[in-house]
Amino acid sequence: MIASAHIAPSRFAPEPVALELPGGRSLAVGPEALVMGVVNATPDSFYPGSRRRGAAEAAEAALAMAEAGASIVDVGGESTRPGSDSVGEEEELERVVPVVAAIRSRSGVAVSVDTRKASVARAALDAGADIVNDVSALLHDPAMAGLVAGRGVPVVLMHMKGDPKTMQASPSYSDCPAEVRAFLLEAAARAERAGVDRRRVILDPGIGFGKRLEDNLALIARLGELAAEGYPVLVGLSRKSFVGAVTGRAVEERLAGSLGAACAAFLGGARIFRVHDVAETRDALRVFEAALRGRGA
Repeated sequence: MIASAHIAPSRFAPEPVALELPGGRSLAVGPEALVMGVVNATPDSFYPGSRRRGAAEAAEAALAMAEAGASIVDVGGESTRPGSDSVGEEEELERVVPVVAAIRSRSGVAVSVDTRKASVARAALDAGADIVNDVSALLHDPAMAGLVAGRGVPVVLMHMKGDPKTMQASPSYSDCPAEVRAFLLEAAARAERAGVDRRRVILDPGIGFGKRLEDNLALIARLGELAAEGYPVLVGLSRKSFVGAVTGRAVEERLAGSLGAACAAFLGGARIFRVHDVAETRDALRVFEAALRGRGA
């Protein structure tokens, strides 16, 4: 019998950074993992269990996530699942801004706004948000880079091939991790040319956004190549279709697979994890980190 070859996972440990937030606050990114809770103020996100109807329900979900250990809550009013349609500006504002305001009035947790629109980001920042999470890496709205630079807030730059409506229409790459890394480094350079402080840039490889199963797995396996560039790396792995493809599980049954993916991404250098299941992810990563160190906190 010929033994099959195995590639050992990366154990890349990026340097810790202090992510500067508005009002002189900061968020320590690394060496420990940070959990970002997904707050979907939408009726059509891919995971039905994450959908919230109305500002009050979404705000309560965010506050519960903060209580469960989320360092950041990410509020979005437009689904970016594969095949989704865009949402108009007014509707997105109505979904997002009351939620951000309600969270800020009751908690000091860092609040991220998940939007491609500068007008929505501006209103959310005015309501108390701290971070802009732009899945278009500042390409969708020409005003977004200037807004982020002028307000001095952190920004998440994500890789996506195409747009949510079309991104899964036969995506292809020669070398997905290398192409994603090059795209994100150019996005970071573009942000910095617009005046965004490098210390406020976070990179997200966009797992599931215009990628095939093999692309998603390669991105996780080679995440250290991106993390080595010195920017904090955020990953969104939670309950996504690649987990279902590997496990054969429906979206409601993908928690265990998502936790496995999170641990693998931590080995590669990811330190911010955007998830639906805050307490479970936090516990899994805390135990995983402790086992790697060979000691407790």
